Amino acid sequence: MVDISNKRLDELKKSFDRKRIAVVGDMMLDGYYWGDVKRISPEAPVPVLEVEDEFFRFGGAANVAYNILSLGGIPIPVGVIGNDTFGNIFSSLLKEKNIEDRGIVIDTERPTTTKTRIIADNQHIVRIDKESKAYINSKIEDMISIFLANTIDSLDGIILQDYNKGILTPSLISKIITLANKKNILITVDPKFDNFFEYKNVTVFKPNRKETETVLGTRIKSDNDISSAGKKLLEELNCTYVLLTLGEGGIAVFEKNDKEKRMPTKARKVADVSGAGDTVISTLTMALATGANIYEACYLANYAAGVVCGEVGIVPIEKEKLFETVVKDIK
Repeated sequence: MVDISNKRLDELKKSFDRKRIAVVGDMMLDGYYWGDVKRISPEAPVPVLEVEDEFFRFGGAANVAYNILSLGGIPIPVGVIGNDTFGNIFSSLLKEKNIEDRGIVIDTERPTTTKTRIIADNQHIVRIDKESKAYINSKIEDMISIFLANTIDSLDGIILQDYNKGILTPSLISKIITLANKKNILITVDPKFDNFFEYKNVTVFKPNRKETETVLGTRIKSDNDISSAGKKLLEELNCTYVLLTLGEGGIAVFEKNDKEKRMPTKARKVADVSGAGDTVISTLTMALATGANIYEACYLANYAAGVVCGEVGIVPIEKEKLFETVVKDIK
């Protein structure tokens, strides 16, 4: 259990403001079509959705950037969109939220990664994915590398947000980590299955249970399994910290030359776990950028995940709501 005072919480809360965090990874757009089904199509035995509402939200690494914004920081999203209608919608959302777009590269050879959900009578009936999983070409990779090299001195931290959609290539990962370490910039990672062991020498590596099980080829059931997996990742990746997120099991924190620590989940009710991982990496990175130690940062991130899991849909964590929740809980 982390012992944190109201005074310390207030210090951290104030320090969140205007921290500049680059979010590098797979930018996505989430689309929603809501409506009712009242008849079957005469063209085929399928329902006809009469659309009552349609809207778009940030997804993937863009949702992480949005979380940084809602926590009081200044996000710098770095990634790729296509030269298409969804790319235009994505750009308009950035402008609407006043998020800078200098790190967004338009790649004419790939679509904007978009996940469109069809919801009829409050039931999610189908999702349509438009994406390319191919790695970006060397020209696009160079553009991203140059942008980060020119921006690095203004940053308080970097998040590498990987969904295996092709933006974070092994060579780009290596370039970014080398650059961050050279400049002594905090760098945190939310990995997926591919490139898992490319993220060596980072500050924080934050996989979930499923990703770790798949990559290590083992099942994580017992406390001993958790300890073994965390220590193996710590040794293999040579990172400062490994945070193994365990869903309802909370978070296990590993660091060199210290005992692992466990933090139970703070979710009071779970309506939807969508986006919880994005919230954890965003809150964790913001807290570390303010000077919080790893346990204070995990403490806040755990609460943040608990808050968003109580909401329906993918929603960002608001700074005021996060700290109000923590203060209320420790009284």
